Amino acid sequence: MATTDNTPQRSYRAPCPGCGAPVEFRSAQSTHAVCSFCRSTVVRSGEKLQRLGRMAEVFEDYSPLQLMAAGRHEGRGFTLVGRLQYRGSSGAWTEWQALFEGGDTGTLSEDNGSYVFSRPARMQREVPAADRFRLGATTAVGGKSFTVATQDQATLVSAQGELPRLPPLGQPFPVVELRSADGEVLSIEYGSTPAQVSRGVQVQLDGLQLTGLRTEAGQQETARQFACPQCGAPVELRLQGTRSITCASCHSLIDVSQGIGGELRHAIQDEPVQPLVLLGTVGQLHGAAWQVVGFQHRMGREPGDPDEQFGWSEYLLYNARRGFQFLVDSEDGWSLVQPMTGAPALSSDGGTATHQGQRYRLKDSYEAETTYVAGEFYWPVERGQKTFNRDFTSGRQLLSMEQSPREVTWSAGRILAGATVSQAFRLDQGGGDFRRGDAGPTSGQSGLGCGCLLLILLGILVLVLLVILLRDDDNAGGSGAYRSGGGSYGGYSSGGGHK
Repeated sequence: MATTDNTPQRSYRAPCPGCGAPVEFRSAQSTHAVCSFCRSTVVRSGEKLQRLGRMAEVFEDYSPLQLMAAGRHEGRGFTLVGRLQYRGSSGAWTEWQALFEGGDTGTLSEDNGSYVFSRPARMQREVPAADRFRLGATTAVGGKSFTVATQDQATLVSAQGELPRLPPLGQPFPVVELRSADGEVLSIEYGSTPAQVSRGVQVQLDGLQLTGLRTEAGQQETARQFACPQCGAPVELRLQGTRSITCASCHSLIDVSQGIGGELRHAIQDEPVQPLVLLGTVGQLHGAAWQVVGFQHRMGREPGDPDEQFGWSEYLLYNARRGFQFLVDSEDGWSLVQPMTGAPALSSDGGTATHQGQRYRLKDSYEAETTYVAGEFYWPVERGQKTFNRDFTSGRQLLSMEQSPREVTWSAGRILAGATVSQAFRLDQGGGDFRRGDAGPTSGQSGLGCGCLLLILLGILVLVLLVILLRDDDNAGGSGAYRSGGGSYGGYSSGGGHK
């Protein structure tokens, strides 16, 4: 696989066929543009522009990025010249077209609350049809192993600026995404012929040295408050990438992935769950300030055993420079995890996963369902979303895999002591509400105290007495167990897509 050649380009400007306003092409590789005045979609053919139709207006996603913002990636300067908004089964996302010095292009796209910078690439053989890929399977590309992480249908809904070849507006097309163990992302979009292939890596906006971003003042001038579609109470969006939010008055869960000016889908939530760490609370973890912006409660079930259920809570934490993390609270203990760009290597039997040279052993497999949601989320989370989860451990290190019908996502993290959590958020100074029964293999305890040993001995004595009393009871029977711990170590629901 090789990237396209860097060839110097010249800019080209011509009047829009729809309104006569100037339309500029800075890259010879761009074939389409959207007129900033009348939103006509125009295609360039030599020195002429042809109007194809009218492009839908982009919905406001409050991204800090905007057209003509500039930065550096891998030592080269670039400028954002185009913007495309797509929609898939897991919500909407934005891709920004970047024009590099020299004329070649790249794409800066959203990914799990972070960003991926990708470059056009070509495969050494013919691109397989989309239905040839199987979700979760591994495949080799150019001698390198990748996991099929996404197999979905996408639709182009709007665009701005200077653009590459466009898929038909409003018509779904297949999208396949492969991820490697070292964090590379290989995307294949079948919206045009031949299919468009790109290869990228995760980036942080701070690392791109961006200038020309939207200012805080500019963001505040744009209304970010709307009336709840259920009760009419004011709902305010605080995060730039919010896709779901709950009404503080009636607890309705509202999908804002199409922008707050569009149709707002909502779902009523009864019996609100009170989080232990309140929304808006700021805590210090690993040398950074993290604010609780979202909360969801989830239930797990062992496959084939609907009577065995267990629950846990996930707090979505946000830091303006570091992005998002999840603070997970289960009966097994607390953990702090973060979505991964790459995909760890699974063994053939699924019993182990290898990440960055470290082997993790499978701890639990279960079906997970979101039962309650509060706050803001960067993906369109829904009550009742279901995924199949696997949790892996290696000492205090954790890996979590979540699989939906269209996507496989991974998260990585480590166990936290309850006292660390309570101190971080300055809550429950005694630590009682934050203590968990985590004295198993993943426990943060280094040994057993005398009190624990006495309790164990007492339990053994009680068990012996029960055996003596019941050994002649022929009518004694078993019952289904209730599992109160072992929940997901992180990740997010099927709505937390790759975009």
